[in-house]
Amino acid sequence: MDVADLRRLLSPEGLRLLDEVGRLDATADVVREVSALRKAGHDPGLVAAVLEQARLRSRAVAKFGEFADRMLFTPAGLEQATRLRVAAIHAGRFAEAGIDVVADLGCGIGADALALAALDLGVVAVERDEVTAAVASFNLAPFPQARVELGNAEDADLAGVGGVWLDPARRDGATRLADPGDWSPSLDWAFDLAERLPTGIKLGPGLDRELLPSSGEAQWVSVDRDVVELVVWSGSLARPGVGRAALVLGAHGAAELTAATDADDAAAGDLGEYLVEPDGAVIRARLIGDLARTLDGRMLDPTIAWITTDAAPHTPFGQAFRVLERYPLDVKTLKRELGARGIGTLEIKKRGVDVDPAQFRKRLALSGETSATLVLTRIAGARTAILAERVQ
Repeated sequence: MDVADLRRLLSPEGLRLLDEVGRLDATADVVREVSALRKAGHDPGLVAAVLEQARLRSRAVAKFGEFADRMLFTPAGLEQATRLRVAAIHAGRFAEAGIDVVADLGCGIGADALALAALDLGVVAVERDEVTAAVASFNLAPFPQARVELGNAEDADLAGVGGVWLDPARRDGATRLADPGDWSPSLDWAFDLAERLPTGIKLGPGLDRELLPSSGEAQWVSVDRDVVELVVWSGSLARPGVGRAALVLGAHGAAELTAATDADDAAAGDLGEYLVEPDGAVIRARLIGDLARTLDGRMLDPTIAWITTDAAPHTPFGQAFRVLERYPLDVKTLKRELGARGIGTLEIKKRGVDVDPAQFRKRLALSGETSATLVLTRIAGARTAILAERVQ
């Protein structure tokens, strides 16, 4: 979306037409929509801008729910925006720390700023892209205590600000920037700021852990088993005694594992009656050992993030499976055994072995009416296949 499209959308006709069109999902007949709107006499440029927003609003429901119908988006802004559920947790931490004015540096379309303003916090949202800043201003319009400034994060006036939320830009157009020194602002600049003000820095969950500061709190967050972010908290926003955290959000609600440092691994042992695949946030936070100990479990192998237990595990921090059988990782053997069980639908999970699950599945020539899970891994260094069924 460019400035001309935004002006069209923000006109009385544009906003009225956007409300009339509503959401437009991927299955909608766009050609028919265009034809109908053109026939009604609407400008072609306006029609294109409105239909793009209608499609974006439909996609945005997954992150913003019903609030999406009252917001504007850019494609990149929507992709990078924090889910509203997660943004609300961020905002709650600022409120609990007693911070009443927050600077949101690199605010994008304003997702985190919205959550902060919804808690009656003052918000100074800074965005370097003109169109994105205007979109954020529209989205924040219902909150008089929030304002958007066009500019660079490094140049923001932080006088009167009690804390900072910072999401460095890690792309240059469509190109992902691998060097943290090329981010805007750079990671070094962000960590320097975090030493001076209570700060939450949103980063990609796969960040090289060697880059993490020695102080503060590193929190990995997963939503419905997808690890969506790493946040480095500093100052009063970092919890005392917590250096590593794994926050897991799902149908169960919210659950969190915390520790002062990376957890020591649990001892490896024999395959039990059950397997637990730790949530990605637990793995990223290196709290697998702590999870294993809470389940009275052990590792399958010292180098692999699978936990095994003898009693049925009940945990929000991983997926649980009941072990049905153990086999050598051999296609001929597995083809025969799976065929004998009539398994036609097979979920394949692999860790610690060099196997392409899609190609492996083809070689098994599956047929039958039953389903199962096949875990391809190592136990005490031996390549192993574990037939299992989900219990959680």
